[in-house]
Amino acid sequence: MRLLLKNGRVIDPANNVDELLDILVEDTKISKVARGITTGVDKSLQPFALQDDSWGNSRTSQVIDCSGKIVMPGIVDMHVHLRQPGREDKETVASATMAALKGGVTTVLAMPNTEPAIDCIENARLLKGIIKETANANVLVAGAITMGRLGKELTDIAKLKKEGILAISDDGSSVEEANLLLRALKKAREGKILVICHCEDKSLAGNGVVNRGVIATRLGLRGISCESEYKRVERDIQLAEKAKCPVHIAHLSCVESVDIIAKAKNKGLKVSCETAPHYFTLSEEAVLKYDTNMKVNPPLRSRDDLEAIKQGLIKGTIDVIASDHAPHTISEKEIEFDRAEFGVIGLETELAVSITELVH
Repeated sequence: MRLLLKNGRVIDPANNVDELLDILVEDTKISKVARGITTGVDKSLQPFALQDDSWGNSRTSQVIDCSGKIVMPGIVDMHVHLRQPGREDKETVASATMAALKGGVTTVLAMPNTEPAIDCIENARLLKGIIKETANANVLVAGAITMGRLGKELTDIAKLKKEGILAISDDGSSVEEANLLLRALKKAREGKILVICHCEDKSLAGNGVVNRGVIATRLGLRGISCESEYKRVERDIQLAEKAKCPVHIAHLSCVESVDIIAKAKNKGLKVSCETAPHYFTLSEEAVLKYDTNMKVNPPLRSRDDLEAIKQGLIKGTIDVIASDHAPHTISEKEIEFDRAEFGVIGLETELAVSITELVH
């Protein structure tokens, strides 16, 4: 199979490329990137415009006219909830990776809050088997920090690493016990595995469902303070510094968290972080119609927080945009706001939304 992509604007940040070029693909491998490529493709074939079903064409040679389009490496989304194993009614590896490809995402990191959690090598092998059989894109796997993500007992981090787990996280929950997280960070440093922290102090967040403020009061909904996030960001960075271990902070949503990350980086600490598209496109005002699709954790914040997230991206304080793709069933979303699950989907839209909001 040969595929020739003609006249596209090729953007390759790793190699500092941004120009009109052709790309020749042979047997699924890029064999040549240059201008005016003609070799290796049946010259009798005429270029055709790229359509949704173009990739399914069974001809041995294809020429696709990419004029006016950007050709770039596939996106890596390092924060995705695939829901499988255990909650196939919400999502599967197959459906999620199809959605990913539609959005230009070719590699995802699967979070471990499945049922059962990815907290041992047996469960890791179970998920890896599903990935091997059904995935339509590259899927990397994160393991849990604690058994069952219950915050009581550490997983065998060394065994998980040996099994191919690339990161550990109790995402969806923060590790409440500081000494337990400190031990995990030390073991992660020894095993050279990334720790991803969900930063939420439940004693401060309580049973909140939206950002604490005027809009929460107006809607009669319980609020979640920014303090519940940034106090835990602060603690987890301090523990990482004590353990001499790199740490990655998930889904930043407020100005104080951005400031704490900036200070940590200026101090020379090995801290990275991410935000999600909904935190730089939507403010707390999006919940005014009680739309449960707008119920996310952490919650949509104020306009000032939204602007701080954008500035964090501009300045490089925030390293990564990740979808935090979190699908649920209709019965879990189309109910009263208080009872609805936290989470929104994002694999198909994160690139388009980011380009629209941050570029255009």
